Amino acid sequence: MVELGMPPRQHDSRRAVLARRIRLLVAATIAYNVAEALVGLAEGARVSSTALVGFGLDSLIEVSSAAAVAWQFAGTDPAARERITLRAISFSFFALAAYVTAEAVHGLITGETPGRSPVGIGLAATSLVVMPVLSRAQRRAGRELGSRSAVADSKQTLLCTYLSAVVLLGLLLDSLLGWSWADPAAALVVAALAVREGVAARRGDTCCD
Repeated sequence: MVELGMPPRQHDSRRAVLARRIRLLVAATIAYNVAEALVGLAEGARVSSTALVGFGLDSLIEVSSAAAVAWQFAGTDPAARERITLRAISFSFFALAAYVTAEAVHGLITGETPGRSPVGIGLAATSLVVMPVLSRAQRRAGRELGSRSAVADSKQTLLCTYLSAVVLLGLLLDSLLGWSWADPAAALVVAALAVREGVAARRGDTCCD
């Protein structure tokens, strides 16, 4: 946090730096997720992989969340737009939870498994490296600035990391061991986390947890 004894001009300067940093991190998140969505959807369709298609759609949901924060910080008074932004982020969490749950239940009932895809494995593995870095940096800046929406969006990015792990684990277990139930079972855990964070974003209690 900014020290209480800091001169007002220096305090405002620090806030401007943090706001600019958040805008850059959000832009990077959007760019990566657009690429991730294109690859995930294309590869998922090519190998008939529900997991990869879902991963691509999750990336689009992450883009919507990041775009909401970008819209907030594009204004002259980001704080005035925070409530609307938090509602948009909350909705994206619930939408993600609904989709992942539906796909997981469908997978458990039908026994369908993701197709073998080296490209998909590489994509999920890359996201496991990239997304935590973006999430951690945005969360730090959001907490110091006191922006609940920036912190909420960083949690959406972190949730994308969990989903990356789920997809990667599902693809690997199916490819190596033939465990068709592993991917949908883990996806249900991600859905539960999404609901939890969606409720937190709607309440606006995401800043300091």
